[in-house]
Amino acid sequence: MSPVSRRQVLLGGLAGVALTAAGCGGGKSAAASDTEITIGAWYPLTGAVAASGIPQHAGADAYFKMINDKGGVNGRKINWIVKDNAFDAQQTVQIARELVGQDKVVAIVAANGTAQGEATFPFVLQQSKVPIFNELGGAATWYTPPRPGLFGVQTLYEDQAAALAAWAGEDGAKKVLVVHSDPAAFVNVANQVAPVLAKSAPTATAEKFPVKFQTTDYSPVVAQVKAKQPDAVILILASPEAAAFLKEAKLQGFSVPAYGYAPTAAASTLTLAAGAAEGFKAVQLVKSPADSDPAVSEFRDAMAKYASGQTADFIALWGWAAAKIFVQIAQTVTGDITAQSLTDAYQQASKIDSGVAPVMSFSATNHLGTRAVQKVQVKGGQFVSVGDFFTPPERG
Repeated sequence: MSPVSRRQVLLGGLAGVALTAAGCGGGKSAAASDTEITIGAWYPLTGAVAASGIPQHAGADAYFKMINDKGGVNGRKINWIVKDNAFDAQQTVQIARELVGQDKVVAIVAANGTAQGEATFPFVLQQSKVPIFNELGGAATWYTPPRPGLFGVQTLYEDQAAALAAWAGEDGAKKVLVVHSDPAAFVNVANQVAPVLAKSAPTATAEKFPVKFQTTDYSPVVAQVKAKQPDAVILILASPEAAAFLKEAKLQGFSVPAYGYAPTAAASTLTLAAGAAEGFKAVQLVKSPADSDPAVSEFRDAMAKYASGQTADFIALWGWAAAKIFVQIAQTVTGDITAQSLTDAYQQASKIDSGVAPVMSFSATNHLGTRAVQKVQVKGGQFVSVGDFFTPPERG
């Protein structure tokens, strides 16, 4: 998924269409019956970023359908109500009002978007006391200090950059160039590389190289980067731009190791860069969808059964992981399923292992389940996992 901003660019989002309605949350209602758990989400199923919203929705939906076919969560079927917000924050607020006030959801689960999700916080978290679990997106300010009812499973972009810096240092890089888009959100992520590189490789240096957002002609960019003679490049770019960089680098015979954060580890990068992506290294939020791991095989099988026509790619696996982690924690609740009982379950959840994402642990003071990432590399035209999940050095 290509980032869209710390609040708007970086941590993309997804959502749905709806009206209004005052809401209440946490009480026993249709959302917490003996036979059904009603939860909701917003996704961009239409519009400019539907290419991200559709597969992520498909992955989560496939997991919920599989669980329902197996009997649900402790005998309760999941009723996951998803609405299309066309990636619009204002529409997302209206959707949130409908989900809480009319559909009586007990929680928002596995939705997507930083700016879109944050726009709903006053109504959903503060007024209605309805929790938001496992939203793809987020910022450090969401979790420091922790917000009541908000729990995340996505390693922050800043920590992804820290992981790349540590990886490049371990590989022996001495002169790293961080090629990044120029909006502030990308700059903030790029800023994390130098301090961590200094810790992991004290003799190494890192320099930033800004590029105008949505640049399509990377010929002059690569020429300038090549002239600086780095021995490694870290790409903090959207997937199409990372692919353009890799293609142009191959054309110009610039072959130093290239690393990218999670948005660059996408099927679109492989499609657009073709053979130029071979050897490209990146970090991801989940294991490679091509892995032979049984948990990943289960994902591919479920996608084939419940999401026919959708590619079992990284973005779909993001959705699958978010849905699976919610179910694993919801299964620990004894008695009524309410907003409060789910929140309590998250605060007590430790070592939640979905098999496809890092092991998650939460507490009353820690609402972000992980800082870990998975190394992946393009080999034989596809991303494959390199080692196991690892936690990068602390930033700052």
